[in-house]
Amino acid sequence: MVHLALFWEFFKIGLFSIGGGLATLPFLYKLAETHPHWITAAQIADMVAISESTPGPIGINMATYAGYHAAGLFGGLVATLGEIAPSVVIIILIARFLENFDKNRWVSSAFWALRPTVVGLITFALLKLLSLVVFTDGMLNLRATIAFALVLPVVLVFKRVHPLLWIALGAAAGIAFNLGP
Repeated sequence: MVHLALFWEFFKIGLFSIGGGLATLPFLYKLAETHPHWITAAQIADMVAISESTPGPIGINMATYAGYHAAGLFGGLVATLGEIAPSVVIIILIARFLENFDKNRWVSSAFWALRPTVVGLITFALLKLLSLVVFTDGMLNLRATIAFALVLPVVLVFKRVHPLLWIALGAAAGIAFNLGP
């Protein structure tokens, strides 16, 4: 029964999280509230870090992680299939009617409103992740806040540096700061 529930929950996430993997984050936070035995809000931050540092789409990586955590290897497979099933069906339908799809006024109007909606979802996810990073158990985590304040301008200035290097530097800094006295 858990496998069917995993498929259904991630099917809904895949169907409604238009805009890519980061747009799945608000849905995952809601999933953490409704199914805390599958995944917690704190684990979502870890999932983002893992998903960003592994190959593949972030939404699919996060579905696999959550499904595996909830129900083992088969749970990871089922959650992943649930996440990608809506996209596969939609792409097949679009490919079937592609000639008329991009000229349709309804489609153009829908995308006009979808773009800011997706930006809003990603902004929500950013703020939720930021609150998880700078607050620990309801208290301001001063070291994490200072690290964020120092790193953000550097990343913005050196935005052409490969993300893998930033991830490696972040991991090294975390180890260095947390292993010290």
